[in-house]
Amino acid sequence: MELDGNPVDLDQVQALALVNYGHFTSMRVEGRTGVRGLNLHLDRLTRDCRTVFDSELDPERIRMLVRHALNGTDKVVVVRVTVFDPQLDLGHIGAGAQPRVLVTLREAPHTPVGPVRLQSAVYSRDLPRAKHIGLFGALHQRRTAQRNGYDDVVFTTADGTLTEIATSNIGFIDTDGRLIWPRADVLPGITMRLISQTRDEDVLTAPITLAQLPQFVAAVATNAAVGVRAVSSIDETDWPAGHDMIGVLRKEYEAIPPERI
Repeated sequence: MELDGNPVDLDQVQALALVNYGHFTSMRVEGRTGVRGLNLHLDRLTRDCRTVFDSELDPERIRMLVRHALNGTDKVVVVRVTVFDPQLDLGHIGAGAQPRVLVTLREAPHTPVGPVRLQSAVYSRDLPRAKHIGLFGALHQRRTAQRNGYDDVVFTTADGTLTEIATSNIGFIDTDGRLIWPRADVLPGITMRLISQTRDEDVLTAPITLAQLPQFVAAVATNAAVGVRAVSSIDETDWPAGHDMIGVLRKEYEAIPPERI
């Protein structure tokens, strides 16, 4: 764990727990310095820094800090880059910010990861198009789903229109083998965008409701840590985890060449 390239002490990071205001991106690093969609991750950080802090962020400095934190590790890891200002407090959150960069590493999960069972819940993240650190609501919904025997939660609007999984995007495969993303106010995930770019067809989006789920033949969850993961069910609707298109999407994603940090 490093803050601006230096070891971190408790006083510097306590704002993450006590104020909980900032944004981040997580990326899977393979081959020491390779990241699929690295420039998209950097674009996300600079865009969200303007939104959250009204401040600019230097993407080249982010690359340097990530390289420093990796320190030549041979492991496949998930690197999280968190941008926050330790000097902001709850009573003066509108003060001018001087964002700092926290880089943390954790061992990446082995892929492919097994299928996931989802429970639906009516919920919308604050500022959904930014990847901010305010995760309490989403994690509370995930905990509720897991306590009910599911693996994770998928959010819907009040009328049952699907949006996103707690920390992943979701896509659906129709009877013609087409991948369709929910047309909704969601976080534009990096893995979702990369998969869309690899498809030799138009990127399809549509409003998708819980009532329409039986019309689809398969579903996938996508995020940077695990890539493409089969969704085996949402509530009472089940799908085969081994549908051919899931394997196709996974191979297309894994064939994307990593960018060097």
